[in-house]
Amino acid sequence: MSGPLRLLQVGAGGMGRAWLSTIAANPDAILVGLVDLDPEVAAAALAAAPEGVADGDVVVGADLGEVIRTTEADAVVDVAIPAAHHPITTTALFAGLDVLGEKPVTESVAEALSLVAATQVTGRRFVVSQSRRFNQQAFQFRAQARKLGVAGTLACEFFKGPHFGGFREEMPQPLLVDMAIHQFDLARFVLDADPIAVYAESFNPPWSWFDGDASAVATFELSDGVRFSYTGSWCAPGLETSWNGSWRLSAEGGSTRWSGDDAPVLESLEPLEVPEVPDPGQELTGSLRAFVAGIRDGAPMMCDAADNVLSLAMVEAAVESASTGQRVLIDDVLEHAHAAALAAERRDDVRAALAAWPSVREGLGAAAA
Repeated sequence: MSGPLRLLQVGAGGMGRAWLSTIAANPDAILVGLVDLDPEVAAAALAAAPEGVADGDVVVGADLGEVIRTTEADAVVDVAIPAAHHPITTTALFAGLDVLGEKPVTESVAEALSLVAATQVTGRRFVVSQSRRFNQQAFQFRAQARKLGVAGTLACEFFKGPHFGGFREEMPQPLLVDMAIHQFDLARFVLDADPIAVYAESFNPPWSWFDGDASAVATFELSDGVRFSYTGSWCAPGLETSWNGSWRLSAEGGSTRWSGDDAPVLESLEPLEVPEVPDPGQELTGSLRAFVAGIRDGAPMMCDAADNVLSLAMVEAAVESASTGQRVLIDDVLEHAHAAALAAERRDDVRAALAAWPSVREGLGAAAA
């Protein structure tokens, strides 16, 4: 590919404006189209965007298919609400465009499986911007974890007291659904492990300003037998943690601790040499940089949708466990989602791809390869 990656962005709200600034700061990307249900909102966001976001005119519209037809975009950046991720990504993939989408991959694991199958049918790439992975301290924490050998437990505490207003304060499970996926995904990243099962409880303290459960505890069994424990609250006044959470890993060779905002601290039984890791770029900046590089050279990309499905499955399993009071197997969540995806799929080619998977994990593995 010669020249900057030509991007078409969907979504021009607050997060959309942050992405416009991120695109403007990347010399290897330019904006050629901007889609929003309200074209006036899109036009205002574009007018407020930093210089360098585009090289020439940007097509603005409310219909993604029409804007795709009137631009020569290479890829779509999807910053729309989660409910719109499935139709947006499907449209883009079958129009021959690669997709970088905001988390979560979709509203449900079933829809996520449909999109993974769509990448197999189209041969296009779909990556989820799991932006909190893009943090040099998180990479260093992961490097230390690898040096410490077999892991026993990984613990994360997350305590914040934000007053969002709006939909988050009305959700049945605001913490688990809207926030915890960041920490669940980071646990998979740090340990290079996949989820097996979870037992979770959610609740709402009497002083909470949320309608739904703003607090939760969850214990995940991950591959190789390691346990990941999560304790969190979105109505915790005082002594707040980092938005990344506060972390501690215990392993056979020692322990490491990460505040979420400072360099991780390692204490090992024997002296260890842990190499410094390169800076992956911070959050959105790193996410876009990795996407552009991956599209250019065709290399595997972190947070490929086929891999990221397992982080979303952790969320669905935790919500189910909290609702039923039972330990939930991740494979049960995946198989139920697969059946739902087959039943709901409207495209014959995508349904055929889903039906050909020997199992969900095997299908996801093949798609990520």
